[in-house]
Amino acid sequence: MKATFAIQPPATATLPVRGSDSLFPIHRVYCVGRNYAAHAIEMGHDPDREDPFFFQKNPDNLVVNGGDFPYPDKSSDVHHEIEMAVALHKGGKNIAVADALDHVWGYGVALDMTRRDLQGQCKKAGRPWEIGKAFEHSAPCSALMPASEIGHPDSGAVWLKVNGEIRQEGDLNQLIWKVPEMIAYLSGLFTLAPGDVILSGTPSGVGPVQRGDVLEGHIEGVGELHTKVT
Repeated sequence: MKATFAIQPPATATLPVRGSDSLFPIHRVYCVGRNYAAHAIEMGHDPDREDPFFFQKNPDNLVVNGGDFPYPDKSSDVHHEIEMAVALHKGGKNIAVADALDHVWGYGVALDMTRRDLQGQCKKAGRPWEIGKAFEHSAPCSALMPASEIGHPDSGAVWLKVNGEIRQEGDLNQLIWKVPEMIAYLSGLFTLAPGDVILSGTPSGVGPVQRGDVLEGHIEGVGELHTKVT
């Protein structure tokens, strides 16, 4: 007997590939917390190198092609966090650091938009962060650039402008946990798969956005991101 779906399956979440008609299918979205020392300090935490920690967004939280970011419900304090997206074409478990970059298909520029007030309530109550992090449209992302074209950037300016004014500035070389280390550590916790995307953490300067704000993100050697808060 041929199996059928009880309901229409949801569409596969994808990211565009710059300069191509191809689409990159998304399996899962992992985010690394407090991966820049200056951001750890501004959030009230010790910047010393500890084991990394991760939370997740949902694949369909991605906003692509310069789409708008609708200001979410149930919050009055939504913050921007500019990050590099790392897209995997190969998965595995307990991946060695030396082999980790072989799993990377490409890179992009992303925003980890955060309902900071709801996240703060969750932290205070010792609850998970999903309502602060994994809401609809919470991950605007640029088109991906294949590593076969740009290599594996480990340094380069990272910045975010809001209405033309710099809010966040950093450099990829300031990541506490570098991309190969993130992949290796994460693969010890989960079996990674093709289509997984990792958001690599944000530099200092996170702050609130308002309706009408225009956000422009840039990562040297990777690309740019544009979105408007509506």
